[in-house]
Amino acid sequence: MSIENIYTSIACNRTTESADWGNNGLIVFGACNCVAIYDPKFKGFSAKITHTYVKHTKRVNTVRWLKSFHSPLEETCFVSGSDDKLAILWDFSNPQDVKSYELKGHESGVNAVDGLQRCNGEWIIATAAADSTIKLWCFNFQNGALPECKQSLLLNTGYCFTLRLCLLPKSEQILLAFTADDETVALWTEGEETLFKFQPVHKLVGHEDWVRGLDFVREGDDLLLASASQDNFIRLWRIAPRSAEQVNNNKVDIFNLLDESTGDIRVEEKIIQASGNSWYAISLESVLYGHDNWVYGVHWHKSADNELSLLSASIDKTLILWQSSDESGIWMEKVRLGEVGGNSLGFFGGKFSSDGKSILGHSYQGGFHLWKQNEENENMWVPQVIIGGHYGEVRDLAWEPQGEYVMSVSADQTTRIHAPWRLSASEETWHELARPQVHGYDMQCLAMLSRYKFASGAEEKIVRTFQASANFIENFRRITKVENDEEGSALLESLPKGASVPSLGLSNKAVYNTEDSTPVERHVKDEYPENYFTPITMDAPPQEETLMQNTLWPEVQKLYGHGYEIYALAASSDSHLLASSCKSTNAEHAQIILWNTANWKQIQKLPSHQLTVTQMRFSPNGQYLLSVSRDRRWSLFERSSCDSKVAQFSLTASTDKTNGVHTRIIWSCDWSHDNSYFVTSSREGKVVVWAKNNEEQGKSTLNGWQHLEVLEIKQESITAVAFANGLHANGSYIVALGCETGHVYIYEFNGKWNLLVAMNNSQSHHLTVKRLQFRPNASTEGKHQFQLASCGEDNLVRIYQLNL
Repeated sequence: MSIENIYTSIACNRTTESADWGNNGLIVFGACNCVAIYDPKFKGFSAKITHTYVKHTKRVNTVRWLKSFHSPLEETCFVSGSDDKLAILWDFSNPQDVKSYELKGHESGVNAVDGLQRCNGEWIIATAAADSTIKLWCFNFQNGALPECKQSLLLNTGYCFTLRLCLLPKSEQILLAFTADDETVALWTEGEETLFKFQPVHKLVGHEDWVRGLDFVREGDDLLLASASQDNFIRLWRIAPRSAEQVNNNKVDIFNLLDESTGDIRVEEKIIQASGNSWYAISLESVLYGHDNWVYGVHWHKSADNELSLLSASIDKTLILWQSSDESGIWMEKVRLGEVGGNSLGFFGGKFSSDGKSILGHSYQGGFHLWKQNEENENMWVPQVIIGGHYGEVRDLAWEPQGEYVMSVSADQTTRIHAPWRLSASEETWHELARPQVHGYDMQCLAMLSRYKFASGAEEKIVRTFQASANFIENFRRITKVENDEEGSALLESLPKGASVPSLGLSNKAVYNTEDSTPVERHVKDEYPENYFTPITMDAPPQEETLMQNTLWPEVQKLYGHGYEIYALAASSDSHLLASSCKSTNAEHAQIILWNTANWKQIQKLPSHQLTVTQMRFSPNGQYLLSVSRDRRWSLFERSSCDSKVAQFSLTASTDKTNGVHTRIIWSCDWSHDNSYFVTSSREGKVVVWAKNNEEQGKSTLNGWQHLEVLEIKQESITAVAFANGLHANGSYIVALGCETGHVYIYEFNGKWNLLVAMNNSQSHHLTVKRLQFRPNASTEGKHQFQLASCGEDNLVRIYQLNL
């Protein structure tokens, strides 16, 4: 048996240097505690996260491809830094078997890294951490030795924001530039007598606030250093080699400002001595002003004809591409990108592709923005297909009843739809298609009521229900090429065009006729343009800015009745019933409420549990409602058949201290597709399948239900469990288990448990798995397939293909 990853969704970590674009065409970025590889040209037409690597145990703050200044070859190494005090060097020469080398020594989180390679193949790596130190490491793949720390630079109480390494012109010496919380850029070089004894040579003064971004580029024999600051300015510094004769002709550090031979005013220069007879003149080349807020990142690009471009990223929601004017030599703004609407707070960083014809920005909310230069008009940049995901823990997911998409909810206060983009029958990739709900509370749970209707619960006392907009249905059909959409056809004419959220509001308000708006609506649109819905026609997955403001679903109903925050939801297979539960510490609030989805009225309250109900599941035939709880019990409610119009449920079976197999919190439960069994899983690592035995009926609170063989996984807490919606070819049931450690196990069950595959953290999750669910109706060419969706506290949503 093998596992194939169909889809991985996660946001970029929200730090300034958490993404980098290599000459190999791949983007590496920090994704919660792991490092992810993102291919923006997957199959030539799409984008996909191809690999995730887990070694860090806390958030990854910074990543950097290691570029050799002496070789045009594509990068095969990158380095990452994390809050777990570690920097890790990754050998990416074989993506399927990546080797990693830990750089241990910092006493606090690592927040900046860089590296370069000498001509002898030796790698020099610099790491900065919140312990006020910068460490310099030496490493050579040829000799097989572990990375060695050669020097630690103490910043006293200073905090290093960013650093860059560069080889000095006409020299094998390394120049280290870094910024701390003193508004300057510090320059250090290797000492004269021995390498790896870095010494301070100069400080670049001029910025009036912290400097957050640095980048070097070679221009002829000179170096250009760009520095970006929270004072909204970018400064360009030129570092030019000087001969001893030139220095001796100018006895003072600063050249005369008046050139006597021509009468021109010269730029003020500072002469520094690197080592021996290596002299360099440092001057301020230019000051760039175009951003209205903090500038977080700068990135140089040199074209094949040596034309320089500079990209700057700011929290003011824009990326600016700067170029020097051929006539005047003045640096000018050439293109401004971004200006994204919605509730975005701008960009943390921006990167050029290796050819300079594409630009990547990663934003405050972890989303990627990608533009490509138009071949016919170089000043026009076209948005490209991107990947995206949640930037908070993903607490629940559910498949649409026919399996055409999966929906997830997260602590990042959003609900997202993940669906396939189909160019043809054989070409499909998965992407985020919509954010039906962008909320003011952390999301907790959801239940799909039909293809175009769902209910969600957040850290509030209300259950909210939503129905798709007409604009979403049109775009969904166009992108997924879905067939037999009778529900959508029936709804299309009557549905509102879209939805918007009023200022300071929490409810998505329907927007109907966007062309013939009333004067009041036009006034609202003018006053809050970034929050107002505009219909859009899409043939490809939407960009981040479209997702943030243009894909909301109108809210249909609010359901009141719970006394505390909503914790779990479940819907019957016919979508006529909705069950909800909330956080509780007593029997009164632990009651489950049943709702009639036809009129949204409360049908009844089901008492049984003493503490929070953690999950509920209706049996596929709608006969039973199963619930599990923090009180270490499960309860089974059976539907009465006396009145078919109003469903009434009554407690028919439950566990107690004498017959309950579980001794800790029961986290999860599920039904088999044929209603024969249900399964429960708990904190102590037990998974139990239960079946009905009519001979034992009425003899205990179990009322005939008895457990079959118990599976116990040592040192694991089983937080999610799911039955596949079909049988294995050998007639056994397939069961997926998710653990607190992030591992996912696939078992077959035919009275006995048999492990089919155990996924490691890089394949599955690296923090708690919150929910597992098999895809309904997954089949190709008439063959049933097993596809599994999972989500977890590590912000990941994944879909796997199980090849049995």
